[in-house]
Amino acid sequence: MQTSALPDLAHNDSKPMHWLATATAMAAVVALAGLFQPDASASTSSRSTPVQQRQAEPAAAPDPAEADFPLECGDVGHTVVKQAPGDLDGDDRPETVAVVHCAAGSGTPPSGVYVLTQRSGSAPRVVATLVEPAQQFSVGDFAVRDGVISATLLGYSSSSVPSCCPDQQEKVTWQWQNGAFVRNSQTAEPIDTGI
Repeated sequence: MQTSALPDLAHNDSKPMHWLATATAMAAVVALAGLFQPDASASTSSRSTPVQQRQAEPAAAPDPAEADFPLECGDVGHTVVKQAPGDLDGDDRPETVAVVHCAAGSGTPPSGVYVLTQRSGSAPRVVATLVEPAQQFSVGDFAVRDGVISATLLGYSSSSVPSCCPDQQEKVTWQWQNGAFVRNSQTAEPIDTGI
Protein backbone atom coordinates (compact mmCIF):
# COMPACT_ATOMS: atom_id res chain seq x y z
CA MET A 1 0.00 0.00 0.00
CA GLN A 2 1.22 3.41 -0.88
CA THR A 3 0.96 6.20 1.67
CA SER A 4 -0.53 9.52 0.67
CA ALA A 5 1.62 12.60 0.33
CA LEU A 6 -1.30 14.60 1.62
CA PRO A 7 -1.69 15.32 5.29
CA ASP A 8 -4.01 13.23 7.31
CA LEU A 9 -7.60 14.39 6.73
CA ALA A 10 -9.09 12.57 9.62
CA HIS A 11 -9.99 15.86 11.31
CA ASN A 12 -12.49 16.59 8.45
CA ASP A 13 -15.12 14.48 10.00
CA SER A 14 -17.39 17.48 10.72
CA LYS A 15 -20.25 17.57 13.14
CA PRO A 16 -23.30 19.89 13.20
CA MET A 17 -21.71 22.00 15.92
CA HIS A 18 -18.73 22.66 13.65
CA TRP A 19 -21.05 23.97 10.86
CA LEU A 20 -22.93 26.17 13.30
CA ALA A 21 -19.67 27.73 14.51
CA THR A 22 -18.54 28.30 10.90
CA ALA A 23 -21.85 29.94 9.95
CA THR A 24 -21.72 32.22 13.02
CA ALA A 25 -18.16 33.28 12.19
CA MET A 26 -19.12 34.07 8.56
CA ALA A 27 -22.13 36.12 9.70
CA ALA A 28 -19.89 38.13 12.01
CA VAL A 29 -17.42 38.84 9.19
CA VAL A 30 -20.23 40.02 6.87
CA ALA A 31 -21.71 42.23 9.60
CA LEU A 32 -18.34 43.84 10.34
CA ALA A 33 -17.73 44.43 6.64
CA GLY A 34 -21.03 46.33 6.45
CA LEU A 35 -19.99 48.61 9.30
CA PHE A 36 -16.86 49.72 7.50
CA GLN A 37 -18.53 50.55 4.13
CA PRO A 38 -18.86 54.26 3.12
CA ASP A 39 -22.26 55.83 3.78
CA ALA A 40 -24.04 55.39 0.44
CA SER A 41 -26.73 57.97 1.25
CA ALA A 42 -24.13 60.68 1.95
CA SER A 43 -22.33 60.17 -1.33
CA THR A 44 -25.59 59.98 -3.29
CA SER A 45 -27.06 63.12 -1.75
CA SER A 46 -23.90 65.16 -2.25
CA ARG A 47 -23.86 64.23 -5.92
CA SER A 48 -27.58 64.88 -6.43
CA THR A 49 -27.86 68.19 -4.56
CA PRO A 50 -27.05 70.40 -7.58
CA VAL A 51 -29.56 68.44 -9.66
CA GLN A 52 -32.19 68.90 -6.97
CA GLN A 53 -31.50 72.64 -6.87
CA ARG A 54 -31.84 72.91 -10.65
CA GLN A 55 -35.10 70.97 -10.56
CA ALA A 56 -36.62 73.16 -7.83
CA GLU A 57 -40.21 74.24 -8.28
CA PRO A 58 -40.51 77.28 -10.52
CA ALA A 59 -41.56 80.46 -8.78
CA ALA A 60 -45.27 81.23 -8.90
CA ALA A 61 -46.40 84.33 -10.75
CA PRO A 62 -47.70 87.15 -8.52
CA ASP A 63 -51.43 86.97 -7.78
CA PRO A 64 -53.15 90.28 -8.69
CA ALA A 65 -55.85 89.61 -6.08
CA GLU A 66 -53.20 90.25 -3.40
CA ALA A 67 -51.77 93.46 -4.93
CA ASP A 68 -52.46 97.09 -4.04
CA PHE A 69 -53.10 99.01 -7.29
CA PRO A 70 -52.73 102.80 -7.61
CA LEU A 71 -56.42 103.33 -8.41
CA GLU A 72 -58.82 105.74 -6.76
CA CYS A 73 -62.11 103.88 -6.81
CA GLY A 74 -63.72 105.10 -3.60
CA ASP A 75 -65.98 102.57 -1.92
CA VAL A 76 -66.63 100.49 -5.05
CA GLY A 77 -63.18 98.87 -5.12
CA HIS A 78 -61.45 97.55 -8.22
CA THR A 79 -61.76 94.58 -10.54
CA VAL A 80 -58.94 92.61 -12.16
CA VAL A 81 -60.38 92.15 -15.64
CA LYS A 82 -57.51 90.28 -17.29
CA GLN A 83 -54.16 88.89 -16.23
CA ALA A 84 -51.28 87.02 -17.83
CA PRO A 85 -48.00 85.73 -16.35
CA GLY A 86 -44.64 85.75 -18.10
CA ASP A 87 -40.92 86.27 -17.53
CA LEU A 88 -40.64 89.78 -18.91
CA ASP A 89 -37.09 90.68 -17.88
CA GLY A 90 -35.32 87.33 -18.37
CA ASP A 91 -34.55 86.65 -14.69
CA ASP A 92 -36.33 83.23 -14.69
CA ARG A 93 -38.97 84.59 -12.28
CA PRO A 94 -42.42 85.30 -13.72
CA GLU A 95 -44.12 88.64 -13.50
CA THR A 96 -47.87 89.18 -13.92
CA VAL A 97 -49.43 91.81 -16.16
CA ALA A 98 -52.90 92.84 -14.94
CA VAL A 99 -55.65 94.90 -16.53
CA VAL A 100 -57.59 96.57 -13.72
CA HIS A 101 -60.42 99.10 -13.47
CA CYS A 102 -62.76 100.42 -10.83
CA ALA A 103 -65.75 98.17 -10.24
CA ALA A 104 -68.68 99.88 -11.93
CA GLY A 105 -72.28 98.81 -12.20
CA SER A 106 -72.53 99.90 -15.82
CA GLY A 107 -70.57 101.57 -18.60
CA THR A 108 -66.96 101.05 -19.55
CA PRO A 109 -64.66 102.41 -16.85
CA PRO A 110 -61.10 103.21 -17.99
CA SER A 111 -58.49 100.56 -17.30
CA GLY A 112 -54.97 100.59 -16.02
CA VAL A 113 -52.36 98.06 -17.16
CA TYR A 114 -49.85 97.14 -14.46
CA VAL A 115 -46.80 94.89 -14.16
CA LEU A 116 -46.49 93.02 -10.86
CA THR A 117 -43.51 91.31 -9.32
CA GLN A 118 -43.10 89.48 -6.04
CA ARG A 119 -40.22 88.52 -3.81
CA SER A 120 -40.39 85.44 -1.66
CA GLY A 121 -42.44 86.04 1.47
CA SER A 122 -43.79 89.44 0.41
CA ALA A 123 -46.98 90.70 -1.24
CA PRO A 124 -47.05 91.38 -5.00
CA ARG A 125 -46.19 94.97 -5.89
CA VAL A 126 -46.68 97.17 -8.93
CA VAL A 127 -43.33 97.85 -10.61
CA ALA A 128 -44.61 99.49 -13.81
CA THR A 129 -47.76 101.22 -15.05
CA LEU A 130 -48.12 100.70 -18.79
CA VAL A 131 -51.51 102.43 -19.17
CA GLU A 132 -52.91 105.00 -16.73
CA PRO A 133 -56.69 105.02 -16.16
CA ALA A 134 -56.53 108.80 -16.73
CA GLN A 135 -55.76 108.05 -20.40
CA GLN A 136 -59.39 106.84 -20.72
CA PHE A 137 -58.62 103.52 -22.46
CA SER A 138 -60.27 100.18 -22.01
CA VAL A 139 -58.42 97.03 -23.09
CA GLY A 140 -59.62 94.59 -25.73
CA ASP A 141 -57.31 91.76 -26.83
CA PHE A 142 -54.53 91.15 -24.33
CA ALA A 143 -51.67 88.61 -24.11
CA VAL A 144 -48.14 87.97 -22.83
CA ARG A 145 -45.94 85.78 -25.07
CA ASP A 146 -42.17 85.33 -25.17
CA GLY A 147 -41.58 88.38 -22.99
CA VAL A 148 -43.80 90.67 -25.11
CA ILE A 149 -47.01 92.22 -23.79
CA SER A 150 -49.59 92.96 -26.48
CA ALA A 151 -52.93 94.72 -26.13
CA THR A 152 -55.59 96.48 -28.12
CA LEU A 153 -56.43 99.79 -26.47
CA LEU A 154 -59.95 101.06 -27.08
CA GLY A 155 -60.55 104.81 -26.83
CA TYR A 156 -62.57 107.75 -28.07
CA SER A 157 -62.14 110.20 -30.94
CA SER A 158 -63.83 113.00 -28.97
CA SER A 159 -65.51 113.72 -25.64
CA SER A 160 -68.91 113.56 -27.35
CA VAL A 161 -68.57 109.78 -27.94
CA PRO A 162 -70.55 107.87 -25.27
CA SER A 163 -68.30 106.08 -22.73
CA CYS A 164 -70.10 102.82 -23.47
CA CYS A 165 -68.94 102.71 -27.05
CA PRO A 166 -65.24 103.40 -27.81
CA ASP A 167 -64.74 104.35 -31.46
CA GLN A 168 -60.92 104.15 -31.74
CA GLN A 169 -58.47 101.28 -31.33
CA GLU A 170 -54.70 101.11 -31.11
CA LYS A 171 -52.64 97.92 -31.14
CA VAL A 172 -49.65 98.23 -28.81
CA THR A 173 -46.81 96.10 -27.49
CA TRP A 174 -44.37 96.55 -24.65
CA GLN A 175 -41.04 94.81 -24.21
CA TRP A 176 -38.38 95.10 -21.52
CA GLN A 177 -35.28 96.74 -23.03
CA ASN A 178 -32.35 98.40 -21.25
CA GLY A 179 -34.13 98.58 -17.89
CA ALA A 180 -37.52 99.90 -19.05
CA PHE A 181 -40.67 98.81 -20.87
CA VAL A 182 -40.53 100.16 -24.43
CA ARG A 183 -43.87 100.76 -26.13
CA ASN A 184 -44.46 100.21 -29.84
CA SER A 185 -47.80 101.06 -31.38
CA GLN A 186 -49.69 101.40 -34.60
CA THR A 187 -51.64 104.56 -35.26
CA ALA A 188 -55.15 104.76 -33.82
CA GLU A 189 -57.77 103.39 -36.18
CA PRO A 190 -61.53 103.90 -36.20
CA ILE A 191 -63.55 100.90 -35.05
CA ASP A 192 -66.06 99.62 -37.57
CA THR A 193 -69.25 99.64 -35.51
CA GLY A 194 -71.42 98.58 -38.46
CA ILE A 195 -73.66 101.62 -38.08
